[in-house]
Amino acid sequence: MPVAICLLRGINVGGHKSVKMESLRAMCESLGLRGAQTYVQSGNVVFKTTARDLVQLAERIETRIEQTFGFRPNVIIRSSSEWREVIKRNPFTARPALDPGKILITFLATDPSPEVREKMLGMKADPEELHIHGREVYAHFPNGIGQAKLSPALIERTLKTPGTGRNWNTVIKLLEMAEKLEGG
Repeated sequence: MPVAICLLRGINVGGHKSVKMESLRAMCESLGLRGAQTYVQSGNVVFKTTARDLVQLAERIETRIEQTFGFRPNVIIRSSSEWREVIKRNPFTARPALDPGKILITFLATDPSPEVREKMLGMKADPEELHIHGREVYAHFPNGIGQAKLSPALIERTLKTPGTGRNWNTVIKLLEMAEKLEGG
């Protein structure tokens, strides 16, 4: 059974949209998703699924979260093979001196149009650096994300599609979890 990595946007932030990870795993299992495992409290779930349409599965999860927890977050899902491609495409891996905690991958719900990509890439925000590949935005925030000129909210607004970001350490950890689940 294929493995997928699911990202929930904006849960358990500042005491809002609270979801216990045990409840999230149980909810995933109730949808027929097998071996659900969570990582940290920010809405990362790895599971096995027979679903072929991951966009439709994301909508099912959004609906069930709304029914169960009373709010509807954006849910973005990638297969483990798509996740491996995201890692391979990271333009910052050639620069190992960069702090992986200051590299953020924003996973987008849809592929942004060429026009909005150009607009985003044309924004000057030195020393921050941004690359877009498909439905992922790779950003390096050398001064941290807290003071970022290219904030996640600005990226999402400019690209006109919902997204949710994970730092490089989390991206790598989620692949490790997916590969362990694939092997089990």
